Amino acid sequence: MIRKFREEDTVKVMTIWTKGNFEAHSFIDKDYWLLNFNKVKDEYLKKSETYVYVENEEIKGFISLLDGYFIGALFVKKEYRRQGIGRKLINFVKDKYDRLELNVYEKNINAILFYTAFGFVNKKIQIDEDTKEKEYVMEWSK
Repeated sequence: MIRKFREEDTVKVMTIWTKGNFEAHSFIDKDYWLLNFNKVKDEYLKKSETYVYVENEEIKGFISLLDGYFIGALFVKKEYRRQGIGRKLINFVKDKYDRLELNVYEKNINAILFYTAFGFVNKKIQIDEDTKEKEYVMEWSK
């Protein structure tokens, strides 16, 4: 089941966010994610539209959007990946919006393949100022 994020989900969602970033972005120092933890928790989660995927009362993944179109986060717990949860979350927001955009690091090949499979196309390449890593700006529209 997908439902809207609740404040009491914060600890579980942030645990998934932290572990997911460590696993997906091994090319970025873990300190970067740790230094941004409070900003994401205290600012980003409050202003984003976040949905969680819950099964048997366990949050297995989540997706967050800013400004009604920008996917700032999509993470699924490692042990539940490749079970269709990411697909369900993406399709959920695709049903709600006419256009979606996201940034994905060039070195995160699995994510690029995932988003491409769901119709996202690379619109441009840029350098993330914080990490100095190359990233793709990907977009999907109906």
